[in-house]
Amino acid sequence: MSTVSTKRRLTAGAALVVAALMTTTACGGGGDSDGDGGSAKGAGFNAAFNKVANPSTKTGGTLKMVGKQDLDSADPQRAYYGMAWDFMRFYTRQLVTYDTKPGVASTKLVGDLATGPAEISDDGKTYTYKLRDGLTWEDGSKLTSKDVKYGIERIWATDTITGGPQYLMQTLDPKGEYKGPYKDSSPDKLGLKAIETPDDNTIVFKLPKPNGDFEQFLAMPSGSPVKASEDTKAKYTQRPFSSGPYKFESYKPNKSIVLVRNDKWQKSSDPVRAALPDKITVTISANLEENDKKLMDGDYDVDLNGTGMTQSGRVTAIQKHKDSVDNMQTSFVRYVALVHAAKPFDDVHCRKAVFYATDFAALQQVRGGDVAGGAIANSALPASIKGHSDYDPYGVLARKGKPDLAKAKDELKQCGKPDGFATKLTARNNNPGEVDTAEALQAQLAKVGIKVAVDPINGAEAASISGSPSVVKQRGYGMTMSGWGPDFPSGQGFGQPLWDSRFLSETGNYNESQLEDPQIDKLFDQAIAETDADKAGEIYGQIDKRILDQADWMPFIYEKNITWRGKRLTNVYMSDAYNGRYDYVSLGVVK
Repeated sequence: MSTVSTKRRLTAGAALVVAALMTTTACGGGGDSDGDGGSAKGAGFNAAFNKVANPSTKTGGTLKMVGKQDLDSADPQRAYYGMAWDFMRFYTRQLVTYDTKPGVASTKLVGDLATGPAEISDDGKTYTYKLRDGLTWEDGSKLTSKDVKYGIERIWATDTITGGPQYLMQTLDPKGEYKGPYKDSSPDKLGLKAIETPDDNTIVFKLPKPNGDFEQFLAMPSGSPVKASEDTKAKYTQRPFSSGPYKFESYKPNKSIVLVRNDKWQKSSDPVRAALPDKITVTISANLEENDKKLMDGDYDVDLNGTGMTQSGRVTAIQKHKDSVDNMQTSFVRYVALVHAAKPFDDVHCRKAVFYATDFAALQQVRGGDVAGGAIANSALPASIKGHSDYDPYGVLARKGKPDLAKAKDELKQCGKPDGFATKLTARNNNPGEVDTAEALQAQLAKVGIKVAVDPINGAEAASISGSPSVVKQRGYGMTMSGWGPDFPSGQGFGQPLWDSRFLSETGNYNESQLEDPQIDKLFDQAIAETDADKAGEIYGQIDKRILDQADWMPFIYEKNITWRGKRLTNVYMSDAYNGRYDYVSLGVVK
């Protein structure tokens, strides 16, 4: 299929979605048709946005999930997929976790295993927690502070426990002196000096220097306790030991997961988890269109991955079942990184020329329009991150996304390239719509003489291609198109891997613009050391402004998805803490 026909097909599909939204009623056509799940009528379009759809306290039934992709790991210290972190709330607990509330309110940290957030010393370097009474493992044994310490220590065993985030290790042991519990010579394997457990109900963290996001790190599954006697090391992913309301009945990787109630869990010790279903099943199927059909037929209740429906699925859903559709507001930003090491992008005016010549509105349409694709971006930070603003130095929002070719040509003159220049742009060919978006940008920039060659790459190999500065130089890449969401809801969790020069690496590099700006690095240090989230947000706002003023990194879409909300589901809401996905741990079902 030619590039032009592909673009036309995508744009036509986006138009169908928009038309369907405009012509169906708030409750949608066909909401009570046969095969829609056989229960209550859907709660209405976008009923789970900033509110709870179908609130209920009824227990029982089986929550049925389907996913195109399995968890990257069921081991809490090894998982990095956002949907895996969301799912793990069923069987793991942390000292603190995200509140079970819709929208931005979900980003508040509340006590989980601990009675509440930490008691923090005046110098911001000591965090003390008291554990709740009644904490148990699935075998009924008491869960203690030593279990929490041991679970966190597993992160240091990098030759065995691989793949998960390392924020806790980098913060507590920046020199890498501890070697993990499997090489720990102390009798109890609890030799990490930065964590103290004076008694079974108290745990104390000693940081070498302050980090205002430290509790965000503890809220990740990597902060989960692990019972040392049940630790099967690399095999732990096959059967994790539960501290939450559900435990594993079976796990067949890339096929299925079955969770059942953990009868040793005590609701009195857990104010977070509703634990409404009796059972949770997950089916893994790579057939996306078939998954959409079975969701709409009521065979499944919710998409595990939370990445939105296919083009055909969302058109059908909106036209016939709009009352069961949500327009998921994610925290992902689609962007183009402008590589400073690639001439002429070492000149700020050549970078600004790209901003002015880009037709953001047209890119939005290729991605699926405002509804299925997302809102036009101006700030480098998503709206869920403190520091996001309406700052619009290139007039993108003021012109409703349209380009300013005259200003683009003026910037080209100022960088000594009045007739334009040639460059290369990477785009992942297994990321839906990315190559089409890159080719649309290619056509837009050609109008001012910027000749872009689009090089499709396999997203699975991106870490060693667009994520390798030497390969980028060797192949002559000047621009990289990609998408990014926060590890946790702060400027550090979103932007530091992207813009801090100290995160530049030879492989797996996410600082794709290859920024080496001491002012940005200094601002990150200041924001990270700030324990007041609002004050830190003000500093992240300064980083955002500098990124835009220097035209370092061009955001173009705040991503949205069309997602299915099964008609049996209760207590459904989209959580900013989980990048706009439903908060799985609160879900119930109508039996």
